[in-house]
Amino acid sequence: MCFQVWYQTGVGVRATVNFPAHGGPALPPSLLFRNLSSSAADGALSPNDHAFLRRRGTNKLRVGCFICCTGSPGIWGPCATNTAQLAVAEINKRGGILGREIELSIYDAGGPLDSVLNRAEQAVVDDEIDLVVGMHTSAVRVALRKITTANRIPYIYTPVYEGGELTPGVMAIGETPRWQSRPAIHWLADVKNAARWYLIGSDYVWPWQSHRAVKRYIKETGGCVVGEEFVPLGEDNHEPHLERIRAARPDVVLISLIGTDSITFNRAFGECGLAATTLRLAGAMDETVLLGIGADNSENMFCASGYFPGVGSRANDDFQSRYRQMFGPNAAPIGSLGQSSYEGLRFLEAVANKAGSLAMGPMLAAGRNIDYGGARGPVVVRNGHARMQMYLAEADGLDFKLIKPV
Repeated sequence: MCFQVWYQTGVGVRATVNFPAHGGPALPPSLLFRNLSSSAADGALSPNDHAFLRRRGTNKLRVGCFICCTGSPGIWGPCATNTAQLAVAEINKRGGILGREIELSIYDAGGPLDSVLNRAEQAVVDDEIDLVVGMHTSAVRVALRKITTANRIPYIYTPVYEGGELTPGVMAIGETPRWQSRPAIHWLADVKNAARWYLIGSDYVWPWQSHRAVKRYIKETGGCVVGEEFVPLGEDNHEPHLERIRAARPDVVLISLIGTDSITFNRAFGECGLAATTLRLAGAMDETVLLGIGADNSENMFCASGYFPGVGSRANDDFQSRYRQMFGPNAAPIGSLGQSSYEGLRFLEAVANKAGSLAMGPMLAAGRNIDYGGARGPVVVRNGHARMQMYLAEADGLDFKLIKPV
């Protein structure tokens, strides 16, 4: 039995997020998703909500999970929310974090940054969260870390990102260009004779910084960049971009577009005939986005990632089995971005156990050099940089076919 929250995803598809009814949800529905409602209702607490907060046990570990559930990255919200719930259920079954049961609240990290920051401030002041786990854009991370640092709240950031996060209190565990993009670029140069590259990304910090690294890797192969542009978030008219790409005649288009923006671009790319002649290498790409693009428009699409559902391993098979058991056969499809919420909570468990404390200082010291395991298998963190097995894959209809570990 479960209780369901309905909301609109970024592609207009109604999705359900399931919360197990065993023992009731960690917070009342108005608290779990109050930040997904209208701006007028955002932040409003009912008398019953206040009473619930006052009577909460003092031994709970209150984790605020900031997930993009609206806007272009909102397509990953259902999976990210589900995997966070799954991780919490597993950890609590093992006795929680240092004997403290996790109480999970989900906050929407989509929409205007001012609104996200208001939710974060409310989470700190009213909900008294102890720790933040984030699956959202780097633009949100840059803004949100000011609040977590000021309040000495540990902050675990889970998705693929540009690298270089050194803010005290922030622990980033996602894929970075050095280990994700570089091997894929070299493979395309060696195997597909790719030399001419066109770069297109969303207009914010992850594509900006990632492209700086990508240009170095392209130069290593003897290739060149024949064009680059950044697209405002939410843009769905891609004809001008495609005209410039066609005129530049690249061998490969490297795509750093986010969520539904990537879907609309890649649909248009396929429909105008470029997919048959031009390779694509995508960064924040997974099966969730691939489903939106459609099999007819995914020809010559490549992706490198630290996680694919098709990776054959005991850890991954067990994870997917538990996911289906908890959320049913029609649950949100699993992809690397949404799955990273699960990794973040497994990382939290390992760091807290190593530190023997949930205080900021001991956790940060433990998190800089640690080995832990999740659905991705072994992950090694050294000097604050996460390393995991990376895989190169090619789109095959609505799934990714693994080519090789890289």
